Amino acid sequence: MIPLFKPYMPEQLPELETILHSGSLSYGKWGKLFEIKLGEYIGEPKIVSVNSYNSAMLVALAVIGIKQGDEIIASSMSCLASNQPFVTQGAKVIWADIDPLTGTLSPDSVRSKITSKTKAIFHNHFCGYPGSIDEINEIGKENGIMVVDDAIEAFGSEYKGRRIGNTGADITVFSFQTVRLPNTIDGGALAFKNAEFYEKALLIRDYGIDRKNFRTSNGEINSACDINTPGFGVTLSEINSYIGCLQMDKVDELMAIQRKNAVIWRNSILLKYPETNFLGNTLNELPNYWVFGILNSNKMTLLKKFRDEGYYASSVHLPNNYYSVFGNRMQMPGVNEFYANFLALPCGWWLNI
Repeated sequence: MIPLFKPYMPEQLPELETILHSGSLSYGKWGKLFEIKLGEYIGEPKIVSVNSYNSAMLVALAVIGIKQGDEIIASSMSCLASNQPFVTQGAKVIWADIDPLTGTLSPDSVRSKITSKTKAIFHNHFCGYPGSIDEINEIGKENGIMVVDDAIEAFGSEYKGRRIGNTGADITVFSFQTVRLPNTIDGGALAFKNAEFYEKALLIRDYGIDRKNFRTSNGEINSACDINTPGFGVTLSEINSYIGCLQMDKVDELMAIQRKNAVIWRNSILLKYPETNFLGNTLNELPNYWVFGILNSNKMTLLKKFRDEGYYASSVHLPNNYYSVFGNRMQMPGVNEFYANFLALPCGWWLNI
């Protein structure tokens, strides 16, 4: 069975042994280089790497200043990892409906959910397919609400010729978990439009410490260096950062394979199942094709057919409004229609079709 997801790892890791025995295993030279590579690729230099996607989400919430009872508008049609952090921080998740043809937030629904308690809109780019970016960003701007692009599956995806992370959101959150490109075994990052938020995030990810002033010239902790920002210990290790650096050198090549596979899938499916619709149809978007997304009313029949042919087809995510932890099991027409029709097919760099 050809898997839907598969971790990529470079065949050679020539510096790994050196790093392991260097005595410098925490965030340092390789961590800074990884951030530079990410920034150059995205086109936004204000990058903060962290040790997991969950950590990236917690840093984002801390930067925004989310407090108990604050409302966050989000999509239930996303990964559970995207929405659980809201609950752990005491925020109230307000589900907006989605466009059943894209799997991403409906601007009209988002607009209808805004209240005086709304502090942020988290815009999930479902399975790497960019959503209504301009429209959601404009809603945030009109209402003075932060917009966070949830790019858990969307690294490398493009909108109007710009890569996600540089398309107007206040913050973009990335995952580098094992089945992403790049993967650092586990890790994540944030991209910031605002320099003040970027500087705040640097402190939050490292216990509130300003490393430039934390120690005196003789190496002792500097009593004049105040800690006035609550923070986490979520820096990315040198081993993970090194792996990320090597993966960044291959990202373009691997993405090109995935996009070539998507063209082949589209042509093949149109011949066999002409009633099928596809995600990523607009001229504005260039998905990373983490998966190849199709919409068909005979979803379960097709799932069985593709699996019989050796392709692990899947729904990928269960709508999060099904889970009682969020306290809101409301039914949404767009989510229901999309979930009833959506099917993901393997499209990764390991696929040869």
